Amino acid sequence: MIELVAELSRGPVFLAGEALECVVTVTNPLSPTATSASSEALAWASAQIHCQFHASESRVALPPPDSSQPDVQPESQTVFLPHRGERGQCILSTPPKILFCDLRLDPGESKSYSYSEVLPAEGPPSFRGQSVKYVYKLTIGCQRVNCPITLLRVPLRVLVLTGFQDALFPQDEAVAPSSPFLEEEEAGRKDSRLAELAGEFLMAATSRRSLYLYNISDGRGKVGTFGIFKSVYRLGEDVIGTLNLGEGTVACLQFSVSLQTEETVQPEYQRRRGASGAPSVSHVTHARHQESCLHTTRTSFSLPIPLSSTPGFCTAIVSLKWRLHFEFVTSREPGLALLPPMEQPEPVVWTGPEQVPVDTFSWDLPIKVFEQSEEVL
Repeated sequence: MIELVAELSRGPVFLAGEALECVVTVTNPLSPTATSASSEALAWASAQIHCQFHASESRVALPPPDSSQPDVQPESQTVFLPHRGERGQCILSTPPKILFCDLRLDPGESKSYSYSEVLPAEGPPSFRGQSVKYVYKLTIGCQRVNCPITLLRVPLRVLVLTGFQDALFPQDEAVAPSSPFLEEEEAGRKDSRLAELAGEFLMAATSRRSLYLYNISDGRGKVGTFGIFKSVYRLGEDVIGTLNLGEGTVACLQFSVSLQTEETVQPEYQRRRGASGAPSVSHVTHARHQESCLHTTRTSFSLPIPLSSTPGFCTAIVSLKWRLHFEFVTSREPGLALLPPMEQPEPVVWTGPEQVPVDTFSWDLPIKVFEQSEEVL
């Protein structure tokens, strides 16, 4: 029996273009007092990072896969296929790296090996949506002599900072001379510089504040004014907005606002059924605020952006956008007043109307969501 442990040096969250470092420890767990006949012989071990793509058959129409590349590995072969047995297609992978060959471990003995690889900058982010899924994994394959290959998969979360690709590999670095003796030092400086640039980019993009005002109206007049101080946010931030109903000419009885993601399948990959076609757009609500606001002059709300959610992105198959989705319930009666009379000659029992004719309408406000700077750094 062999015990294999993989430990990531700085957690499972990475920015595309960063270097992943992992320590792989192989141990023979038998007691050191066991006989030498209990030694284990390992033929090889290899590691590779890959991105697995899976699409919903009811929502996405993909071209048929290439049948010349089987994804099933016979146990009698020694070919390292990290995505063996996985659902979907392997759309992105790094070159496999051999950790060791012909290793023999005596009882109680262990060996550690370092694995380092740069995550591809051109890949999609980690995402589990209604139509598609992009899942990153570090897969370590190990084979004992005369035994099938055993795979250890370590899940990763990869974030892609939209609009930051040009800063990952500046033009001056492409032609700069390099020394193989300074490879580790240069890699460390590159990662440090990448994290610093990413933090500066996020800070500059999300720290701009300016009051944006939107007049909200239906077909009969003005309902109110919505104000928000910025339109670009980071994961973990709160989306704060204000609603001024005092200047409206149409009475607003109730409103709700939802923080949503909009997942859209690109037109050429949409699965169509009949004339209407299958749903190609799906919405997920991450936070919601609802309030009864009759006779309310001004109110506000705060919606947190979950750290576990995915920032907006776009690939050839699907795009993800963030928005604020508003729903308003307004009265059809002009000058609606549902308060009891202020002056009565004698005490009376007052009850409000049992029915009020209302109209409903919705409004969407797009926003942008980036990664959190602490996760990148």
